[in-house]
Amino acid sequence: MEIDEAREVRTTCPYCGVGCGVLAKVAADGEVSVRGDPSHPANFGRLCSKGSALAETIDLDGRLLHPEIHGRRAGWDEALDLVASTFSQTIAEHGPDAVAFYVSGQLLTEDYYVANKLMKGFVGSANIDTNSRLCMASSVAGHRRAFGSDTVPGTYEDLELADLIVLVGSNLAWCHPVLYQRIAAAREKRPEMKVVLVDPRRTMTADIADMHLAIAPDGDVALFTGLLAYLGRHNALDRAYITAHTTGFGQALFAASVLDLAGVAAATGLSEDELDRFYSLFAATSKTVTVYSQGVNQSSSGTDKVNAIINCHLATGRIGSPGAGPFSVTGQPNAMGGREVGGMANMLAAHMEIENPEHRDRMQRFWTAPAIAERPGLKAVEMFQAVADGRIKALWIMATNPVDSMPDADAVEAAIKACPFVVVSDVLARTDTVRHAHIRLPAAAWGEKDGTVTNSERRISRQRAFLDLPGEARPDWQVVAEVGKRMGFAEAFSYASPSEVFAEHAALSGFENDGARDFDIGAYAGVDAEGYEELAPFQWPAPSPVTPLWPKGGRTTGHQPIRFFADGNFYTPDRKARFIAIRPAVETRTSLDYPLILNTGRIRDHWHTMTRTGKSPRLSQHIAEPFVEIHPADAQRFGIGDADIARVSSPRGDVLVRALVTARQRQGSLFAPMHWTDQFAAKGRLDALTAPLTDPVSGQPALKHVAARIEKFAAKAFGFAVMRQRPTPDTATYWAVAKCKGGWRVELAFADDDIDWAGFAGALFGTPPGAEILAYHDRDAGQHRIAAFDGDHLSGALFVAPGPVAVSRGWAAEQLNADHVDRRGRLAIVAGRPGGVDVDRGAIVCSCFGVGANQIAQAVRGGCASVEAIGAALHAGTNCGSCRAEIRIIVDAQILQAAE
Repeated sequence: MEIDEAREVRTTCPYCGVGCGVLAKVAADGEVSVRGDPSHPANFGRLCSKGSALAETIDLDGRLLHPEIHGRRAGWDEALDLVASTFSQTIAEHGPDAVAFYVSGQLLTEDYYVANKLMKGFVGSANIDTNSRLCMASSVAGHRRAFGSDTVPGTYEDLELADLIVLVGSNLAWCHPVLYQRIAAAREKRPEMKVVLVDPRRTMTADIADMHLAIAPDGDVALFTGLLAYLGRHNALDRAYITAHTTGFGQALFAASVLDLAGVAAATGLSEDELDRFYSLFAATSKTVTVYSQGVNQSSSGTDKVNAIINCHLATGRIGSPGAGPFSVTGQPNAMGGREVGGMANMLAAHMEIENPEHRDRMQRFWTAPAIAERPGLKAVEMFQAVADGRIKALWIMATNPVDSMPDADAVEAAIKACPFVVVSDVLARTDTVRHAHIRLPAAAWGEKDGTVTNSERRISRQRAFLDLPGEARPDWQVVAEVGKRMGFAEAFSYASPSEVFAEHAALSGFENDGARDFDIGAYAGVDAEGYEELAPFQWPAPSPVTPLWPKGGRTTGHQPIRFFADGNFYTPDRKARFIAIRPAVETRTSLDYPLILNTGRIRDHWHTMTRTGKSPRLSQHIAEPFVEIHPADAQRFGIGDADIARVSSPRGDVLVRALVTARQRQGSLFAPMHWTDQFAAKGRLDALTAPLTDPVSGQPALKHVAARIEKFAAKAFGFAVMRQRPTPDTATYWAVAKCKGGWRVELAFADDDIDWAGFAGALFGTPPGAEILAYHDRDAGQHRIAAFDGDHLSGALFVAPGPVAVSRGWAAEQLNADHVDRRGRLAIVAGRPGGVDVDRGAIVCSCFGVGANQIAQAVRGGCASVEAIGAALHAGTNCGSCRAEIRIIVDAQILQAAE
């Protein structure tokens, strides 16, 4: 699209399931900037650090721009013909279950819909599953067991109306920062609001918690079955709601009463006093919302955890009314949209059930499909096991990176490598999964594609294009439709635009529905291209009315939240909710060889496998390398020092990560983030450690509970370097690269210190001929510092020491953008510290404004005694607010130090 003048496009953030509205402004010169959309009801203008940095992630560096077949450039027709013919031949020879699609919550609903339609209705297999299986499947299964449908009852507004919010297995401050800020703002207006955090770690979310329950790993079932028993013993039940709208309460209460308070304490690792205070608070507070996420779902008992939570809300009638209900928050931007179109292997589109013959018949008639999948397909873990043993012979992976994100990741990689035919649709030319594809298809990225996404509160929003498609990239729905045509189904896949796909999706949701199914957006079945372009965010259900709900040429002003189940009317055959009888069971997987529990998760400024956030210098400032959190007592027990390189092992593999010794971590447990891949670290693929153990109901992997051990990696030398070109430090045993403004930074550790450091630095920097080299060597002390200058600019600087290198990372990286005419300034780089009036900001705390820990500490010494005062002085914490907890820690530490 040609740009004559600046324009601003309303779209939706491509990160978590909050679904924030974004205004993308494209200047006349093509420069893009982003800000929150003040009119979007999910965020009202707020964005987190990742959303605020979106403009830094849309460059073409590393993009896959042309189809490739076996590594050579090919045309689209050749590539699509080969995909279609190979899938068709495989089906003809081995049956429809010999092929599979593995898709993603990063896809738009239209992409998801077309892929699901092709596989389930025209191939005739349900072997299509999604990386949402790794994050939300247990919530889906729990909803369906209790409600008869995958329905999220409440809305974001409930978080602001509640008198008690219970956060379970959810580091909201880092993983859903905009929701966290909505709660924080509501609490400032109503200080009587209470927040309870249930998490083995004391995360940054604890900053707003009145009570932190440092529960034992997988202790949630015991906690909430214990709560149900407490509610029964203390007559804190809504008997009228139970009688009118539910079944199975007696059995559920009997099963929950297996443990007394002492038994629950033993199973959860909490004291009886902590349990009593939490239980009595819950019992006394009618407006309670329980928010849960991956800490609940990613478990071998995840579905039981979900139902144990739901049981407590059904028993108290706290569901579907303002400020009350169980609330599953999704991890991906379109995990919910994928669920709506049947993107999981055990679902049909429009929330229909694959096990139900009437639903299968309805689906087949609507699609006029030659076949319909008659049984659930293989869930994600099962799917890759089938790839490994040869049952699946042709695999298409779209918009996801399973070599890094799947449990038992090394086995998954081996399976993909051995598969006879692998197609990968992706944005990037290099990922750990793309490298094994026989056919690589260039996909459109955020900012280039059009469609819809659904957030955690059932709100459907438009993602709109504001950039031209680069090279030969195409949107995913179009690519899948073209393959469908070539497989002989031209009429069914003759879509000309995403608006046609969306209209069909909406029509299917209302087809023979009449209130029988929760998901119904039939009001949009007749939407045309113009109406689709103007589509305003809306919550489902939106059944077909007499007058369409999509007036052309305008956006809705205001919204009325839609809730489910305050008056019952569930989607079970008798329209009553089902209590699920759950017996608390304590499971531990530790042993003498693997005595610790490893918990995996996300960090504040990175996302999934860093294919997007890894492009942003701003987002790499906060945490730039893989790490493991370990309690001080465990660190002492295993001989681990702060900033050491640690080897974390499980029976399946090992990783090398930086040790972070902190009392925030529960003793006996470790935490490490899942983001690092072979593209960013030497040995940081965390899911190589996790087991393919899954929940028996949902098929979701237990990524939060891995038996592990830790030991110090005996590095002979440590290094840190900054340079203009992307480094390939393969001779280092440990390395982790990160983008910085003007170049790259890299952390290093070496098993051997007998190294030609000058030669290593030259290879690392790609030192040009004629460059000036300044160096300092103290071989006896193991200290080496080397800097190379190309004219007035720094090409690279390397710092080596026998222990973790004590150099200001941020300051060193800033030197790549500075002019170095003055020799004194060049010598300061070799010295590794600022000279003259230069200021060392310290470790970056606020990514939005680039404010470091040293600046915050200096401001406190200058009289700023609160987070608000720091914000007024430095702006830190005033944008997305996700750093406010860290700022508070620094402020409190400085005040305490001054008092001593």
